[in-house]
Amino acid sequence: MSGVWVVVIVLAVGTILGLWFRWGNGRIKETTMSEQPPFQQASADEPPAAIEPDPPSAEAVALAGVLSDRLGERATVVQFSSAFCQPCRATRRILEEVTVMVSGVAHVELDAEENLDLVRALDIRRTPTVLFLDAAGEIRKRASGQPRKVDVVAALGDLIPEDEQPDFEI
Repeated sequence: MSGVWVVVIVLAVGTILGLWFRWGNGRIKETTMSEQPPFQQASADEPPAAIEPDPPSAEAVALAGVLSDRLGERATVVQFSSAFCQPCRATRRILEEVTVMVSGVAHVELDAEENLDLVRALDIRRTPTVLFLDAAGEIRKRASGQPRKVDVVAALGDLIPEDEQPDFEI
C-alpha cells in the first residue's frame, strides 16, 4: 500500500511543478534596476545637486558590445535562440511581425551557442529568451519561453514614450 502513496505523491508533485512551469512560460517580467535617489542634498542652504544619469549596467555594456549598430531608434527586442529550439521559430515570427508594425523597433536574434559569455553574463537559462531594451540599450523586460504577441506589443508600449506610440492593430 505504501507504493501507491509514493506514486500518488510523485504524480501530485509533478503536476504542480508542470503547472507552475507552464504558468511562467513566456511571461514578460520587469527586470530589476538599481534605484538611486533623484538628487543628493548637501545642506538646507545649497540647492540640490544635478541629477546624474545612472551608469550603464555591466549587462548593458556586454550586450551593447555584441549589438553595436543594430539597436533600434526607440527600442530593441533581442531573442536568444538555439538551432534545435522549436519555440524559437514561432517566437521569431511573432517578434518580426510586431517589429514590422512599430517603426523604430529592431529585432535582433542571437545564437545562444555562439554567445556563451553573453548568455552567462545575462543569466539566460533557456531558449527562447527575449530581452526588451529601451532606446539607450538598457534591459527593461525579459521573457523566458515563447511570449504571446499581445504581451510583446504591451511590453513595447511600456518602453516607448506615449507621445511616440503608434496605433497598434493586432
